Amino acid sequence: MPVTDVVADAEALTLTLTADFAAPAERVWNAFTEPRQLERFWGPPGYPATFTSFDFTVGGTAQYKMTSPQGEESFGSWEFLEIAPTSSFAVLDQFADADGNPVTEMPASRMTFAIASTAEGARLVSTTYFTSAEALEQLVGMGMVEGATMAMNQLDRVLEGLRAYAQGKGTRTEILDDQHVRITRLIDGPRDLVWRAHTEPELMKKWLLGPDGWRMSECELEPVAGTSYRYAWEPVGDTEGEAFGFDGEILYAEPQRRLVNTEHMTGTDYPSTLNDLNLDEEDGATLITMYIEYPDAQTRDMVLATGMTDGMEASYARLEGVLASV
Repeated sequence: MPVTDVVADAEALTLTLTADFAAPAERVWNAFTEPRQLERFWGPPGYPATFTSFDFTVGGTAQYKMTSPQGEESFGSWEFLEIAPTSSFAVLDQFADADGNPVTEMPASRMTFAIASTAEGARLVSTTYFTSAEALEQLVGMGMVEGATMAMNQLDRVLEGLRAYAQGKGTRTEILDDQHVRITRLIDGPRDLVWRAHTEPELMKKWLLGPDGWRMSECELEPVAGTSYRYAWEPVGDTEGEAFGFDGEILYAEPQRRLVNTEHMTGTDYPSTLNDLNLDEEDGATLITMYIEYPDAQTRDMVLATGMTDGMEASYARLEGVLASV
């Protein structure tokens, strides 16, 4: 993981994050100063950022929002205070309302980003300066350390490029913590088709099957927040196994970018998971990233032990063939 150190200093009223990257310093600089790249990692998993404006000049401002899995939005703004091209910049970071106006009830802070070359690539040192011990304690208590660490640890795949990051590696499952898992798979095809394949029942029935020998017997889905869905599968021919299904609710839908839903095994008292599907396109390929939130580590391990990753890989391999014929 890129983040190597996070230090909160109550006496100096600072929080300093250090991260090392196997990429040139100029490449890291570009990722932090181009909004379409920045928003691909600035929000932690489950809370992606969208920059609605970005005036990268001294005195200019940037406006952004982060969207929770339930569709709740929180807003922030940067005022650019200092810029030393390719090496450092400083901002006044503030909570904001939906119109970009500062929320004065919440603490503002000065943040600096310093990027320097190393023998292995580049090092980022980001320091946040607080106005009081209370402000530092408040933001650390809100999960600033964990959120910043998880956000920065997403930067590797942006720097490397989606194809280099994921090409030929199949479906990968990473355990993020006791409750969260990240699954990634690169699909050779544009994002609009990958979105359709995840939201149009007739296309879903062609690929979302897991191992060979199964068919999707039911698929009721409308990608609209607040609606219910249901999937069911059954074995075909001599395949062993019993029919099963999942049901749940669509919590958030942003066409061609993000779909969030609960997932519960139909007819059981098993707890539901929260599934957060994200799609990123680059150079004609789409990276599927699925964040899954489990109620606890025991449930997480039980589900992973079923061979879920292998089943997803069989489906994704099938998906590429389906997209080639659409």
